[in-house]
Amino acid sequence: MGAHSCPALPYRPPTDLGLCPSLAPPFPTSSRSSSVAQLFPPRPRQRPPAASAHPAGGLITVATCSLNQHALDFDGNLDRILRSIKIAKERGAKLRIGPELEITQVRPSLFRDTHLHAWQVLVKILECDDGLDMIVDVGMPVVHKNVIYNCRIIIHNRKILLIRPKMWLANDGNYRELRWFTPWMKHKQTEEFWLPKMIADVTGQVTVPIGHAVVATQDTCIGVEMCEELFTPAAPHIEMALDGVEIFTNSSGSHHELRKLRTRIDLIKEATLKSGGLYLYANQQGCDGDRLYYDGCSFITLNGQVIAQGSQFSLNDVEVVTATVDLQRIRAHRTWSSRSMQAAGNQEAFVRTRAETRLSTDQDEDLVDAIVDKEGEFRYNLPEEEIAYGPACWLWDYLRRSGTSGYFVPLSGGIDSCATATIVFSMCRLVAKAAAEGNEQVISDARRITGEDAETSTYVPIDPREFCGRIFHTCYMGTKNSSNETRQRAKALVEAIGAYHVDLNMDACVDAIHTLFTLVTGKKPEYKVHGGSQTENLALQNIQARLRMLLAYLFAQLVPWVRGKNGALLVLGSANVDEALRGYYTKYDCSAADVNPIGAISKVDLKRFIAWATKAFELPILDDFLNATPTAELEPITGDYVQSDEVDMGMTYEELSIFGRLRKQEKMGPYSMFTKLTTLWGSKLTPTEIAEKVKRFFFFYAINRHKMTTLTPSYHAEAYSPDDNRFDMRPFLYNAKFGWQFRSIDAKAAAMPDRRRKEDGGEDEQKTA
Repeated sequence: MGAHSCPALPYRPPTDLGLCPSLAPPFPTSSRSSSVAQLFPPRPRQRPPAASAHPAGGLITVATCSLNQHALDFDGNLDRILRSIKIAKERGAKLRIGPELEITQVRPSLFRDTHLHAWQVLVKILECDDGLDMIVDVGMPVVHKNVIYNCRIIIHNRKILLIRPKMWLANDGNYRELRWFTPWMKHKQTEEFWLPKMIADVTGQVTVPIGHAVVATQDTCIGVEMCEELFTPAAPHIEMALDGVEIFTNSSGSHHELRKLRTRIDLIKEATLKSGGLYLYANQQGCDGDRLYYDGCSFITLNGQVIAQGSQFSLNDVEVVTATVDLQRIRAHRTWSSRSMQAAGNQEAFVRTRAETRLSTDQDEDLVDAIVDKEGEFRYNLPEEEIAYGPACWLWDYLRRSGTSGYFVPLSGGIDSCATATIVFSMCRLVAKAAAEGNEQVISDARRITGEDAETSTYVPIDPREFCGRIFHTCYMGTKNSSNETRQRAKALVEAIGAYHVDLNMDACVDAIHTLFTLVTGKKPEYKVHGGSQTENLALQNIQARLRMLLAYLFAQLVPWVRGKNGALLVLGSANVDEALRGYYTKYDCSAADVNPIGAISKVDLKRFIAWATKAFELPILDDFLNATPTAELEPITGDYVQSDEVDMGMTYEELSIFGRLRKQEKMGPYSMFTKLTTLWGSKLTPTEIAEKVKRFFFFYAINRHKMTTLTPSYHAEAYSPDDNRFDMRPFLYNAKFGWQFRSIDAKAAAMPDRRRKEDGGEDEQKTA
């Protein structure tokens, strides 16, 4: 099958988008409509073929929405839903869909009154005049026969056409939907659902169908596919397409993860490339108070091509993507023989609920100019850009909803705390850009956070450095083991981004703890470089690390008071995913914080992000962090010794990333990881050397697994995160000796040849076993 051009409605982004230039899809804009999606420019005007005006269906305008919903925020969630309906109506849409569980948010707390309030919100949606003469699809939990389902409610002219429960639930990784919901197990079947009286009083209906069905209008047919269902091998859209469904809706709560967006889009493109059809994807946007950030990027595809797309990262609470398409293009795409034979086979038909309306209109002179042909593909954000904007948007939502007045970061002069600070500065840049473009919600939130009077203030945060100075606070907590280089790097960074900075020495606090211990026990511990044991050395390092956590919370509570302001600050952590995986940090040290924007990002990706931000954010000081040796600076510096993270760990950060992906994503234990790495590393390391690295990793992973139970809540960005909360549900007490596994590795390593290349660059040595 060849590619087909796809007509859609062009638009100009509104002035309150709040997007960085690199965030907006690179589609040239048009002045014909005001939509969040940006499309390619139209080709020279041509009147479509006469077949497009077939009485069975012509042009249809559809809308899909990204909403920044918050768990159990019924007032705010309703307001955003109604705004999206109003925008869709103004753009002429006849079908509007929103994200998954948009009334309660994607992870509803199952209080008994949650269901009551969800129905009360639905009453307001049914009564909304903007929703008349269009099909509106909203999401909420529904209890049917004492079973709770995740449902879509399909509405038309104050009538409920169908309640469609979700059939396949995500129950791994970040999602454990079976804790809350039960899947609808009755394939292509419906039942009667008795409506609550408050709904019946509005709709005049007593019962409505609930189940696996589709909605038929006078000119087309609409089928629902919900989030996880798209990812299943036997996705519902296949059977629906063969039964004549032409429009598919997918209401989703899909979180951001580095390099994930392409997978999501490819699945939807493939869904309509083979089957033909118009696919509307609506995704949640923002942070609902959890570890995840939902990255929006709602989009529309037609016959395997993306024709309209919203932003992936945005500070907007409501984004509506619209497109106008010709239904005849779907029918033309489906005329190929093999598809027709499968469709004509002995298929069990879907139950159809009828909507007495036509969604399409015949083409006229005004709409001809609105049709464009897609000529390219939108640009995906680089992983470095995803790190810059995803955690930044997450931090903004967390800050504005937490009731606090800013963030506090203990700066070490190393690349991890540098990355955290740079992400906060990225957040300030997003806020400044959104405010400059007139985003009233962002301006209002910024005024409240900075302590401005909501009624009289005219403050607009259009300077990111100035805004950073109001809400971002840092502190360098030095000791006699700290170097002047790290102190100066920390100072230069905060000067570049405009943060409020404190520089202190905490030796008096450290010495007081040392003195107390010696006074009580009569023993004086020493560092290793001064002749102390490994036990003494670790204890003395941990004293410094844990005191930094105490000081961080002290300053976070009192610095606003020192500056004559109200409120307190949220403490940000700066431990990366590889350190958590290896357990290379002190439990309850300054990695213990309120939230951590880099806790699921690898050191390798963080360095790439810093290299990118050096130019993108015009921060040349970041080069100094890239070139510095990672060090905790918890041991004395001598003439021949400077502490190094990678030396302490016995492995590089790059190796840790590989260990992490093999352990989590490829589900490898010690032996299978060793055999895998002998093929990856065999040309540079002996089998015995690889065996020692694998055993060392698993030993330290096992003995430090308990640290995951107290890991600071982190922005989820990596598929190999060891986060103990839901995502990586494993024991936190292992037999760290791995006796059977390590013996198997040793036996295998002893039997394997050395495949390292000869120093003269010759061929690999011949295998002898």
